[in-house]
Amino acid sequence: MAEKKDSQISINELAVFCKKKGFVFPSSEIYNGLSGFWDFGPLGVELFNNIRASWWRNFVHNRRDMVGLDASIISHPRTWKASGHLESFSDISIQCSKCKKINKIDKAEIGKAVCEFCGGALDASTAKEIKLLFPVPIGSDGMTAYLRGETAQGMFTDFKQVAETMRMKLPFGIAQVGSCFRNEIAPRDFLFRCREFHIAELEFFINPEEKKCALLDDEHRNLRLRLLDAKSQESGSAALGALRDATIRQMVEEGLLGEWHAYWLAEQVMWYLSTGLEPERIKIRQHIRSELSHYSSATFDIDYEYPFGSKELGGIANRGQYDLSRHMKESGESMEYFDEATKKKVIPRVIEPTFGMERAFLAILVSAYNYDKERGNIVLKIKPELAPVKVAVFPLLSNKPELTNIAAAVYCELARDFNCIYDRSGSIGRRYARQDEIGTPFCITVDFDSIEKRDVTIRDRDSTKQVRVLIPELKGTIRALISGEKKFSELL
Repeated sequence: MAEKKDSQISINELAVFCKKKGFVFPSSEIYNGLSGFWDFGPLGVELFNNIRASWWRNFVHNRRDMVGLDASIISHPRTWKASGHLESFSDISIQCSKCKKINKIDKAEIGKAVCEFCGGALDASTAKEIKLLFPVPIGSDGMTAYLRGETAQGMFTDFKQVAETMRMKLPFGIAQVGSCFRNEIAPRDFLFRCREFHIAELEFFINPEEKKCALLDDEHRNLRLRLLDAKSQESGSAALGALRDATIRQMVEEGLLGEWHAYWLAEQVMWYLSTGLEPERIKIRQHIRSELSHYSSATFDIDYEYPFGSKELGGIANRGQYDLSRHMKESGESMEYFDEATKKKVIPRVIEPTFGMERAFLAILVSAYNYDKERGNIVLKIKPELAPVKVAVFPLLSNKPELTNIAAAVYCELARDFNCIYDRSGSIGRRYARQDEIGTPFCITVDFDSIEKRDVTIRDRDSTKQVRVLIPELKGTIRALISGEKKFSELL
């Protein structure tokens, strides 16, 4: 049985692996790179796009109450005044008196926090506030705009136009995936904390009087989570021992969150689990009152156990009517919505699930990374749906045209529907190992039996078992295996 090695991998080792295999490169490395900026390589962009497509399919295409948006990265500067970011979106930079490294802390932590690198005392005299929005000069008139620090505001400023043009009725949501930028004081831990990154967010608009959620069914209510609540943290017992198992039902009954908030928290966790993340490595942490964002009345982090600790993977906030009300006041434009169900004009309240996409990318790699002692190589057990390359096609021997011609034809046919690799160099074992290391779920080999029987072997990445399939049936079989409609064991 393969040995799970991910717990032994440092984040730096994972970064080296990603660079070596073409997943992620340091940005502008020929100039010694730039801290907080990374490039997705050929395999990384495929994996990232597959994660994004899975998210979009789950939260937009599979729902009747959600539509998508792709707002501009730069918007009018008054957007950020209204949202409160110009006033409140900042961190404190402070130097350690011992190791001299720069730390990022919150204002409330000045005089209390210690250095996250060495545990030394932080020098309060070096503390200074750093605004997180990147300013951008616009045109020749001296206007200063900002690169967006979150995708949310475009969904609020376009709320009325989306509702009217798409004839949406409350409750409904707007979804967006896009680049965001934050002037992070201390980027670190590979892709986890960057200055340029992608956020996937939903703004779900609800009548402020609607407290019950008809979508919150038993599947959601019975979802069991590892919970660290605010009470445990405020009492000083926030160690792992304070974690407790709790269902969504229990969290609602305890008054930790409302039904709509609970529904979307469950939907978030269920999507993360669908990507292959292990439930035992996920915990839910309720924000204590002093750490709530300026727009939120209740927030929960979804944390994942990375090699460097349990850290935020995503989050969900109850933004209430804050954003629409602020934009209404700043712009002078009404953000009221006529709710046909109640025949009243309302300013909807908002529940906001947020997903850090680089963090999901990183978590999926951490979860998938395995070292197989028997094979003597890494096996990246990414779910077939997400794998950057779906199929690799090999001729058994590269110097036999009767094999290479069939293999090339099989490759061309499969490449119409799937991202494929054609590999004819090296031993068949070495070719299998190369595909294991990048997560390719299925390898197809054309051998001498293929000439007469018009069939090929399909090799399963996780089990290494093989089965012969007729070439005319190959595309349908691969499609069923990737989608999960059929298990490889069913072919044996």
